[in-house]
Amino acid sequence: MFTRVMKARQINVDVSVLFADLRGYTTLSQSHPATAVSSLLDVFYDECAEAIWEYDGLLNKTVGDAIMAIFNFPIRHDDHAQRAVRAARDIQHRCRHLGRELDFPKGAEADGSELGVGIGIDSGQTSFGEFGRSHRDLTAIGTVVNTAARAQSVAEAGCILVTGAVRSRAPAETNAGEGRAYELKGFDKPMELYAV
Repeated sequence: MFTRVMKARQINVDVSVLFADLRGYTTLSQSHPATAVSSLLDVFYDECAEAIWEYDGLLNKTVGDAIMAIFNFPIRHDDHAQRAVRAARDIQHRCRHLGRELDFPKGAEADGSELGVGIGIDSGQTSFGEFGRSHRDLTAIGTVVNTAARAQSVAEAGCILVTGAVRSRAPAETNAGEGRAYELKGFDKPMELYAV
């Protein structure tokens, strides 16, 4: 798959895109030592990576206190939406106690109550390739990426929000989800998202 990208510069591929953001990180970083906060971010990245790799996803980006993952590239799986939802559940499970085991100074412990992860997932066609001129970035672009990012932005700590496309592709993983219309930045009409 990467060879195809290198030859064509970009390809269209059907994927599931997952965004996860560490809630409470900014507040925590203002009241705790930088070393403890950076350790927290290291743990968050590592836990996300392990969950994503477990389901053959690609950890494509880490941006501040957020990550972007792609499923069905470069390792192909017809059940990529299901894999993305399972990885999201695994991330939530792994990150339940973030901060509790870290080395915060006495009197500045993080009990984990202010921390959590918000996750958004969408599935569909996207372009994957190298983008940019002076600085080339190997990534996916398109509406699917934007929708997953916006879904993540409205997901509360501990919540996984998926689109109708994900719900229809992975019914066994998402049937219990309740639909709700959300106003997403950059989208003209409210979008139905489902809590998993």
